[in-house]
This record gives sequence, structure tokens and C-alpha cells, in this order.
Amino acid sequence: MPKTEMSRRSLLKTIAMSAAAVSGGMALNMAAPGSAEALVKKLPATWDETWDVIVVGSGFAGLSAAAEAAGTGAKTVLLEKMPTYGGNSIINGGVFAAWDDKWHYRETLKLGPDSPEQHYKDILKGGDYYNIPALAKQVADGAADALNWCIEGGAQLRPTVTRAGGHTAYRTHPAATGVGREYTEALRKLAEKAGVKPTLNTQVTWIYRADADPKSPVLGVEVKRGRKVLNLKATKAVVLATGGFSQNVEMRAAHNPRLTGEYNCTNHKGATGEVHKYAQAVGADTLQMNFIQLYPYAEPETGLLDAQAVYPFNGPGYGILYVTKYGKRFVSELERRDVVAYAQINLGKEMKPTYSIFNEAMVIPMGGSNQEVEEGLKRGRFIKADTIPELAQKTGIPAEALVETVNKYIQYTKDGKDPEFNKPFTKAMITLEKGPFYAIAQWPAVHFCMGGLRINPDAQVIDIFGSPIPGLYAAGEVSGGIHGSNRLGSNAIPACIVFGRIAGKNAVKEAQKA
Repeated sequence: MPKTEMSRRSLLKTIAMSAAAVSGGMALNMAAPGSAEALVKKLPATWDETWDVIVVGSGFAGLSAAAEAAGTGAKTVLLEKMPTYGGNSIINGGVFAAWDDKWHYRETLKLGPDSPEQHYKDILKGGDYYNIPALAKQVADGAADALNWCIEGGAQLRPTVTRAGGHTAYRTHPAATGVGREYTEALRKLAEKAGVKPTLNTQVTWIYRADADPKSPVLGVEVKRGRKVLNLKATKAVVLATGGFSQNVEMRAAHNPRLTGEYNCTNHKGATGEVHKYAQAVGADTLQMNFIQLYPYAEPETGLLDAQAVYPFNGPGYGILYVTKYGKRFVSELERRDVVAYAQINLGKEMKPTYSIFNEAMVIPMGGSNQEVEEGLKRGRFIKADTIPELAQKTGIPAEALVETVNKYIQYTKDGKDPEFNKPFTKAMITLEKGPFYAIAQWPAVHFCMGGLRINPDAQVIDIFGSPIPGLYAAGEVSGGIHGSNRLGSNAIPACIVFGRIAGKNAVKEAQKA
């Protein structure tokens, strides 16, 4: 081991041991500057609650971890700081990337080949190869099983599979309800069947670890529940599944200065990232925190990601068209989210919004429903017309330009070649020849944090020296390294569930703490 690493570890250990001798037990706290100021958090003399496994966060990853941990008989608690369970997962677009499903829809619909290996390669390429390959492979290999596990819990799919931007195959499965709640409800039922329910309005305010010795385990957490401050002991492990920090403008701008408050955000209000800092304070390493994704298709004024905002994402594999407010294409519709988002931003603020154009024949194949279309029309999210000139008039797009763009695009679809943006066409794509036609306005909003706590393939949190922190696991958006510089759309749910399950299973294997 290098002398520098030895000296750093020795120093931290010596400081913590000295403080413990003087004060009767101090928690490791590297959050404040200067060693004297840093060592101010006492370890609890007694614990208010004792659990085998503490899971923090009740989205896809947390529910999965809790279900797996409790399913082994481990005494498990699932903590949620918000008044409702589910976090971002419950308002997620409900799209799940997996090479197969229980009903083998892709194969039945003759949508071409796919495999875990092909999915894995797409994840790496989509993240510009900044991904940690072993983590990406876990997601690709476990996605189909994770999807079928949700189906066992009651999740329903729409009988289609879409091809989303950056994916080379039709592998994105839309939820029957069109939102992530379809999967969170299934996972909640699986967790409840195992004997654990979300404990709401309970915010973690500290993570306890005695010192920075690589063998020193995480002991538990401090929480605020109403007016009470409680200390919860974990005899085996703590699993962090608290999501990203997209709603924390200061934090996201510190890592990616261009993402200031002028950008809307698709996330729920609790996505503020404080648990990242608590984990760092007990030695956790982070990586790629500057990789923060924009969702290109959010509602332009609010940043809302509703069921209608998923149509532009699901549509590229079936022929949807993206145009500026002047009726011109500006990007290949099958490009990755980051490419589409910055293609819009690079047009200039005065070009807000852009539009997606599709026709009625595309609605069902691309995972939509007639009910969602009707709801979208009533709320003004969709604009409908019988002809392209009429659609242009209703959206304010110059009619001559839109007609010309649509006619060119129809011919590109028929020819199977895109001389403008090199979009790959497939036989599943539908031309824009017949109406009725629809348009939906869109503009980028801050959406997902690819970076976070460093983990290994066992979902263990890794410290700043490269060693796993005993008794600390992470899964979902709070962790980094899976997606690289850019997450391909519909990879969020499988990544959360795959690693949530891994974390839950491995957490119960930790040695019992005294």
C-alpha cells in the first residue's frame, strides 16, 4: 500500500480513536473543515430503534432492496422523508428497457433481434464509455428478470415494444398506466408481502460510523420524524436509495455550472441530494457528479413530465418527427437524450419550444392510448388537426415550411435513408401521410443525475481509498458509474431494480454487529 494512503488512513483512525478516548465515542464526521471541528458528532449511547437492515428511500431501488432483504426474514425498515412513497419513481415515464419479457412481445411482433449483450453495448456507447463496464453489464443481464419480477408483483405492460433514442433494438416496454406508479405499486406489494411498508415523513439527517478504518462498519442513521430526532441502529447494513439531486440548484450547478435555476426540473421536490453528503462525510467516494441529464421533451413552461411528455420519447422507433417552431428538423429523432436536448438549446432560447409531430396510426404502436390522447387534448398538451397545414396554423408554425419538411420526411421513411441527419429507418416505422395529426410542445428540463456514490457490482459503497465500506450499500440514482456521461432513456427502472435487489440480498449477508 502506498505510504500516502497509509498515512491518511492512520491519521483519520488516530484522530477518531483519540476523540473516542476523550469523549466516550464519536461518530466519524469529515463534513466540516479542520479535524477539531469535524469531530463533534457523538455516537449514540443508546439506540431508539434496532433493525437488521435500514433502507433509505422508497422508489424503485429502495422498494426492491426492502423486498429482497425482508424476504429473507431480516428485520427491515424502509424510510421515506416525504409524506408519500415513491419519489421520482412514481412519476417516472413508466418505460422499462429489457431485451425480453414474460410475453415475448418483441419476438411476437417481429421487431428484430436483441440480447443482453446488445443492450450492454448500447449502455456503454450511450454513456460515451465513461461507464464502469461491470455495473452496466449487471443492468443488461438482469433487466428481463427484474421486469418479470415486477410483473409477478402485478405490473402490467402495454402490448408493444418501442425503440428509444440511442438504443439499437426495440426493447423499451411501456407500462399499462403510462407512468412509473405501475412498477412502484408492484414493488410496494412485493415489499409488503415480505413484511415491510414505507415509513413516511422520516428524514435521515446523519449516517453513523465510528472511524475511517477500512474495517469500521456503518452503525446506523439519525432521523428526524416530525419533531423527534431518533437514532436507528442497523445490526447488518444501511442501503441508500435516495435518488439524485436535480432539485438542488446549488448542488447541481456546483458540479455542472451551466445548469442554473433558469432550467426547469422534472423531479419531485425531495430530490435534493443531502444523503450524498452524509455518505461522503463517512468516507464514501463519488464519481461523475457533473454528468447531469436533461429530458428534451418536458412541458416547456413547467418542466412537467406527464404521460403526454413520454410520447416524443417513445415515438422515434415508429416515425415521430421533431421540428423547430419554424417547421424545420434539427436532429435525428433516434439520437440520445443529451444530443436532442443540446440540439434544442443550441438553437437559442428564442427558439423555444420545439415540437413533436405524429399521426393517429403511431399512437398505439409507440405505447400510447386513446384515453391519454383525449386527456392531452383536453389539457392543451396535444394539438390535433386533420391536415398538416391546419396543424401548422394551430401551432403557429409556418405552413409552407412544415409541409415541405413533412413531405421530405415521408420520402426519407419510404427510401429508408435520411440525407439530413442519418436517422436509421426500420420497417416498423409509419409514414406521416395520413391524419389525423398531432403536435406536442417540448423543451429540455433537468432530469437525472448519472453520477453519485461509487459502488461495486455487489452494490457496496466504496470509500475514498477504494475499499468497500462495511455495512453500506447504494442503489438507484444516488449511485454513479452505471450510465456514464448519458443515461439512455428507459434504462433508469432496470438499473434501479437490478441494483436494489442486489443491495437487499447482500445487505442481509453482512456480519451481525454487536
